[in-house]
Amino acid sequence: MKDSEIKFKYIYGPVPSRRLGKSLGVDLLPFKICSYDCIYCQLGKTKEKTILRKEYVPTSEVLKEIKRKISEKCEMDFITFAGSGEPTLHKNLKELILGIKEMTKTPVAVLTNGSLFYLKEVSDALINADVVIPSLDAGSKKSFLKVNRPSPSVDFDKMCEGLINFSKIFKGSFLLEIMIVKGLNDSEEEIEKISSLANQMKIEKIQLNTVVRPPAELFAKPVSEEELNGLKKYFNAKVEIIGSVEKIIEASLSLPGKDLENRIVELTKRRPVTLEDISAGLSVKIAEAAKAVTNLLNKKEIKEQIKESKSYYIGNSKE
Repeated sequence: MKDSEIKFKYIYGPVPSRRLGKSLGVDLLPFKICSYDCIYCQLGKTKEKTILRKEYVPTSEVLKEIKRKISEKCEMDFITFAGSGEPTLHKNLKELILGIKEMTKTPVAVLTNGSLFYLKEVSDALINADVVIPSLDAGSKKSFLKVNRPSPSVDFDKMCEGLINFSKIFKGSFLLEIMIVKGLNDSEEEIEKISSLANQMKIEKIQLNTVVRPPAELFAKPVSEEELNGLKKYFNAKVEIIGSVEKIIEASLSLPGKDLENRIVELTKRRPVTLEDISAGLSVKIAEAAKAVTNLLNKKEIKEQIKESKSYYIGNSKE
């Protein structure tokens, strides 16, 4: 069997990222293990809520897959730890980041909920990344429990202290994402509390986001872009409003039908995607993506979910 025909188990993409361009995703946990059960999560409800750090997937196999993908010389802007759960729960995260840096000059990013930065071993691992993007969606314990629904072992004050301390020692790009959910953390009082914490951090950029993809809970509703823009004044750092994924790839590259379908299935296992996401992430024309998606829907290998008149495609394996 050719290398190109061997399926990847722990990596996916490169996929289009609203923040990181073309990003090769690295998934270190089985679906869906996390220290939070956020009401807005596009992956659905957390199946195992924990702060236990262990080797959830074999470190050596992850590095082998990344090395094989790098050898394919595909275009990527970042190698990003994200996916089916909280990446800092993997105890060998430091070894993985350093291992990647021995293979390539492609920068390493970590998307994290920020819950465990107070742990020295987590801070020691993340310090080796090029970009770290944690979340802070609450300014008070009450709001934290409502929006993020953390593991009982996660202390709000320790979580905040960990983020603040790490931001001051990290030499790379520290970006803070704040997810605003209508009626839950969008009040002036709550925003002032969130900004009070954020303004203590050394931040390159704050990224204000809202509920765009289908959330874990139907009551998690978005705020308008106008409302997001109105929140910029509360923060000292530069603020960016996160929009929808734009088309990144201009040229198209045809893929054999079955291979394209397989890659779409793998992509939908990680997150809900639109036709535009598939087109940009897999470098195919919209028409090709639509044909493959139709075939997969007919075979019930993926499902469609409508949110605000927009179609998202989700892997059935998430049931």
